[in-house]
Amino acid sequence: MALKSQKHVFWQALLVAIFIFAVGFSLGIVMEKWRAGVVYDDYDESDVDFLDLKIQSDLLGDSDFSCERAVEENINFGDRIFAKAVQLQEFEESQRLSDSLKQIHKKYDLLRTLFWINSIKIKQRCDSDYHNVVYLYNYEPSLDERAVQVVFSNFLKDLKSEMPGKIILIPIAANMGLNSLDYMMEEYGVDRFPAIVIDEDVKIYEIDELRMISNIINETL
Repeated sequence: MALKSQKHVFWQALLVAIFIFAVGFSLGIVMEKWRAGVVYDDYDESDVDFLDLKIQSDLLGDSDFSCERAVEENINFGDRIFAKAVQLQEFEESQRLSDSLKQIHKKYDLLRTLFWINSIKIKQRCDSDYHNVVYLYNYEPSLDERAVQVVFSNFLKDLKSEMPGKIILIPIAANMGLNSLDYMMEEYGVDRFPAIVIDEDVKIYEIDELRMISNIINETL
């Protein structure tokens, strides 16, 4: 009787464990689909916003068009797309990377590359004093690269918080196979990453060089 009772308890425990695993697995799938849906919706919204911004920058040739408004909208879009980048990073860190999430990340990187080009155009045409700070990092880095990138990322987040409205921070994964981004990196002499490019001129590759960024920006304010 005792042996039968033990077997009965064992099978009950096994069934409970299987049930808990199945529920957890199902919830994981639902959560991943929900996150992917949020990311896709956010991308569609950002894509429309960028097209609107691009049209505004194209209108800069019109003497009646306001540079002040174009610069303001450019900075606001930069803030929004940076917030989306932070959210996407949090989603990626909380779940196993899927092909669909990688693909939407690649689309975001293309959008941010286009935004970088457009931000250069607005800054030049309007002679604005904001700073383009482009953070080019490695997607799926090694452990050593990840450690450096965490330091870079945290430093830039703090810097942006300290200088709102003066810095347009554009994080872009540099190894997603985007020809347009490869051209931009070649054009501005970026030969490795992670790298931080300030106003298409100064390039930062090492952690001990980060303090230079604040000095560079403060000198031109």
